[in-house]
Amino acid sequence: MSGTMAAALRRNLVTLVKGLGGPRWPQQVSRPLSVSAALCSSENPPPRADSTFKVTMVPGDGVGPELMMAVKDVFKAGDIPVEFEEFHLSEVQNMASDEKLEQVLSSMRNNKVAIKGKIHTPMEYKGELASYEMKLRRKLDLFANVVHVNSLPGYSTRHNNLDLVIIREQTEGEYSSLEHESVTGVIECLKIITREKSRRIAKFAFDYATKKGRNKVTAVHKANIMKLGDGLFLQSCAEVAQLYPKIKYENIIIDNCCMQLVQNPYQFDVLVMPNLYGNIIDNLAAGLVGGAGVVPGESYSAEYAVFETGARHPFAQAVGRNIANPTAMLLSAANMLRHLNLEYHSQMISDAVKRVIKQGKVRTGDLGGYATCDEFTRAVIANL
Repeated sequence: MSGTMAAALRRNLVTLVKGLGGPRWPQQVSRPLSVSAALCSSENPPPRADSTFKVTMVPGDGVGPELMMAVKDVFKAGDIPVEFEEFHLSEVQNMASDEKLEQVLSSMRNNKVAIKGKIHTPMEYKGELASYEMKLRRKLDLFANVVHVNSLPGYSTRHNNLDLVIIREQTEGEYSSLEHESVTGVIECLKIITREKSRRIAKFAFDYATKKGRNKVTAVHKANIMKLGDGLFLQSCAEVAQLYPKIKYENIIIDNCCMQLVQNPYQFDVLVMPNLYGNIIDNLAAGLVGGAGVVPGESYSAEYAVFETGARHPFAQAVGRNIANPTAMLLSAANMLRHLNLEYHSQMISDAVKRVIKQGKVRTGDLGGYATCDEFTRAVIANL
């Protein structure tokens, strides 16, 4: 083909393409900016540099710092796009003050997501009734605590294949910090139950059941004795239940609930309850599947999410001995990643943890093994 004919053909082709609305194939033109590059090139910097999520970390007391080290090691090995803002808040190590609490709260308000160890509360009364743990919950209005009690594949307990959820209201009830000595030797401790917060936690439980495809919600109470307080909670749950006709609703007295959980936990699906009962049932249920070291938990408000262990224990006697089980904290971290829509990374970590436990070669002392916390963490990293 002559050069003149080729040039004419090219001109015709360009004319045809323009008539069709522009080229449909890659050409040697400057590439358009990516979304992140476009954001960077504008006046406003990206909200998260290089798509990294900022998360507030509060290691807490006891073995908390060791468990957080395990989380950081696994995140580093898995190249997880999360950057931690770490704050040390402790009432027993003299690292707690209102100023420090405000720093933590400010970080949590900015990041919206946090991972936290147990902040141990001393039993001695030093002029302040509310602990820093409770102050955190109230200031952020973390009203719903969710503990998903799930049997771990490969680790046998008396009840295997357990799958139940405990939802606890944790901003009022017996933990209202309203105590006083009315006369010498007589202490009044007030339990606060409100219709608004009872309905809110009931709605949360039914919404959770709907979203997760669960069939039944059980309200746990002691309304036969506390007729007005727990009576109001029970009434609120019953009212909300009528709005969810597809979900079965039951109620059970707290003492009977404890016995039934030990005898036949399979009858329960989602349990919703006031503050103190939730604390007790969380720990009881954790014991059914392997203890405090294996059950993750999370707390929610309308805006914030805080991820922690399901059964909150500082495990102070294990400090520095490298024997703590990081399973619960690693699974909490995986749940946190799912909350951040990092589904792939979340699945990667939870699968690795469950694989290590299922293989049975590396287990910490609480699961009948001899592995240290570091050895378990290395095994998880090897299974990523």
